[in-house]
Order: sequence, then structure tokens, then C-alpha cells
Amino acid sequence: MQPSSFNRVNIDLTALRHNYNFLKKQAEEAEFLAMVKADGYGHGMVDCAHALAKAGCTVYGVAELPEAVYLRQSGISGEIYSMIGFDPADAHYFVEHRITPVVYDLASIEALSSAAEQQGRSIGVHLKVDTGMSRLGVQLHDIDNILNAIERAPGTHLAGIASHFPCADDAASATTQQCYDLFKEFQKHLPAGNEVVKHIANSGGTLYSPTTREDMVRCGISLYGYYPEGRNHIPEDGLRPVMSFTTRVVQVKTIPAGQGISYGHTYVTTKPTRLAVLPVGYEDGFSRKLSNCGEVLLHGRRAPVRGRVCMNLCMVDISEIDGVGVGDEAVLLGRQGEELITADEIAGWIGTISYEVLCMIGNNNQREYHN
Repeated sequence: MQPSSFNRVNIDLTALRHNYNFLKKQAEEAEFLAMVKADGYGHGMVDCAHALAKAGCTVYGVAELPEAVYLRQSGISGEIYSMIGFDPADAHYFVEHRITPVVYDLASIEALSSAAEQQGRSIGVHLKVDTGMSRLGVQLHDIDNILNAIERAPGTHLAGIASHFPCADDAASATTQQCYDLFKEFQKHLPAGNEVVKHIANSGGTLYSPTTREDMVRCGISLYGYYPEGRNHIPEDGLRPVMSFTTRVVQVKTIPAGQGISYGHTYVTTKPTRLAVLPVGYEDGFSRKLSNCGEVLLHGRRAPVRGRVCMNLCMVDISEIDGVGVGDEAVLLGRQGEELITADEIAGWIGTISYEVLCMIGNNNQREYHN
């Protein structure tokens, strides 16, 4: 038995599987790749991948090779894509652990070829092309050289071509179609008769641009219950948030008018004020930017953060909420009664996106999984 923290990050695996099934229907005939990078967007890569496997998922995506190897060693038997490149000295791991590499340069192709030959195997690579993200990927004027290099490299073959949308979260943006048109231009350079997996649609592409789904879609943020454009209202038959975050009141006090609160006294009371002290702070992913603007739920009502969020503590105003006592649950992310605080709402308070909020909270706390 280990001592427990006041703070709880709860992961609802039933909601995760619901989102998977909902998105699978949206994807229609396209294969579904579940993005579990960034430790499952803060939800726990291994636990989420195994829950998705039970729901029927067979394809997963991570950012870096170490994530992919760890996922394979955890018992995931499906296809695992490593998306952002690798040190050429580590190429042999792709062959040994049956990991699918996404490549965008000659050095990676040469390293994979050498590793495959040494182990007497063949490895399929997916070529990343740049269709407007200006991030990783081969540009159109270099496509023939790269394709020729893959064809000449013993032990490797072209298994797929991939890109990424920069503006798919905006359903009204013309950029998505422009990027997709360029993706089609890249495909014209593929060898005749070479059947490869084509994929470009992320969560936004999957939900809002059905013509871009191609052979496979790659869903990340939507898998965890959030719409990519930051929509705050979540319909009951659509996506469901998977993560919630709670803590407990450790002290209740009344302070007089004119009293400063927390570091720097950035908030000074104008009347006698009842405060609940919560054992959560920026160490726990409850951002310091929530100082004097964030809210939590207590007894099903909203309590505003007063003063600066500390490393391990913060204070909220409960002057308008009767009966709050030590040990009462405070919800920082999630539902309590009729009220709901989403990662999108928190993101709005601190000027970021739901992705970062989930990663900050989920990766800074012990998680508990529920079915």
C-alpha cells in the first residue's frame, strides 16, 4: 500500500472506446490509425493502446522510435508507425520490432536498407511529403530523387505516402483543399502499379473533409474527446472527454477585506472572503496562467481562482458556495453536477489549446483507469 495524493487524474476507457467507434464510423472505409504519442496525449500510451486494441484497433502512431519500441514491448501486436524520424544508428530497431518508419531523407533510407540487409529482412517505408505544413517532408521538386533512392535501396520498399494538414481544424478554410490537391500531385510521381497506403487526414480531415480520407486516417485529439477547432460544447452522441482531474480541499478560511492572496498579492480582497485551499499547482499541470482567471467546481458550482497559482497550492473563492469543508472534492477538469469544465475552456483561459492542457495535466499526475 502506497500513500495517495489528493489529486486524481481519471481516465475513462469507456469514453475512449466510444470515441474510437464514433470516429471509425466517420472514417467509413478508410483504415484507422490511433495516435497515442505524447503518452497518449497525457492519457497513458500503453493503457490507452491496449484499451483500443480490445475495441478492434490494429494501427497506432507515435512520434519517436523509443515510444514505438516501448509500445511493442508492452504487448501491442498491431502496426506501429514512428512519425518524426530517427537516428540512423537506431535503424535496426525498426526491423527487430516490426515498426513502420516514416522517412523524409536519404540518410534514413540508407540506414534502414543496411539494417534490413543485415537481418535478412525487408522493410516497408512510408514517405512523408510536405504539402504546406512547411515542417517535415520531401518537397515536390525532390520527390523523384527520393522515390528512386527507395527503389534502389535493397531491403526496403515503398509502402505508403503521407502528409499532414495545417488548417484542417477550420472547416471553412480553403487551405485544406489546396494541400490535398498538392498531395495528389505527389501521387502522380508514384511508380505505376505500386499500391501504397495514402494518408493525410488528421482529426480535422477525418471529421470535416471526407474527400481527403484516402486509404487511412490518423486521429489524435478527437480520440480523447475533443474537437480540433476547440469546440466547447460536446454533444452526447459525439465525442466524449476521456480525462477528468480532481483534488480535495485541505483548508477553509475566512480572510478580511484588504487582504492580499498568494505570491505578489496580485489579488486583494474588497470584502471578507471565504477561501478553499487546494493542494494543486503548476507542478501538477494546473498552469500558473490560471492565476486570477481560472475556475474549479465545488458542490456543483464555479469557484474562481484568487491570487497566483503556486507550485503545489492554489486558493479559490467559495464566498458564494455554502457548506464547503475540508475533504470536499474539487473538479478542475470534468463534470460536477450540471457544471462542466473542459480542456477547451481551460485552454481559453490561458491562451493555448486542449492538446497542451491534457498533456500538462495527464503527464504530471498519477492516472487511474476506469471502465
